[in-house]
Amino acid sequence: MKISYKKLWVLLAEKEMSKAEFRDALELSTGTMTKLNKGEEVSLSTLLRICAYFKCNIGDICDAVLA
Repeated sequence: MKISYKKLWVLLAEKEMSKAEFRDALELSTGTMTKLNKGEEVSLSTLLRICAYFKCNIGDICDAVLA
């Protein structure tokens, strides 16, 4: 099973926020940002920080995708 962050990228576009602005606002490491870009797993605490920032649920930023 893989994870898709497509919803997160759509949310950033709707908010007119660049990935760099997003990374800076949440103080994400470059490694975490790389994982998000590649659709790799990141920690639950990171996902919850993103949700808190955007005031949304986890399902609003990612999906589990059957391979």
